[in-house]
Amino acid sequence: MNTGDVVWRVTLGEYDELTAKGIAKTGALNIGGTTVTAGGLVFIGGTLDQKFRAFDSGNGKELWVTKLHAPAHAVPITYEGKNGKQYVAVMASGDSYLGDPVTPGKLYVFALP
Repeated sequence: MNTGDVVWRVTLGEYDELTAKGIAKTGALNIGGTTVTAGGLVFIGGTLDQKFRAFDSGNGKELWVTKLHAPAHAVPITYEGKNGKQYVAVMASGDSYLGDPVTPGKLYVFALP
């Protein structure tokens, strides 16, 4: 941050209609924040494609992705459970001004390996 150098940059999100036509990694509108673990995982899920992703903070490589029932226009959190495992949680719901469908909210919680 002291130098302002960009270490990595990735295109975030895609549109299913374009991907089906062979045009992938177009980027998509994003309303949501990120969270970064002490181990260097960056979690984000605010894109309209309804995907929740984990990136390597060192090089920007997408390490994991899952499709949710709605976009996660929220900031993910991470916490340690009573069992000592680390978890990441994010809320997903629709009906933003971006035109995503109206869907009830759902809390997703994932255990980190």
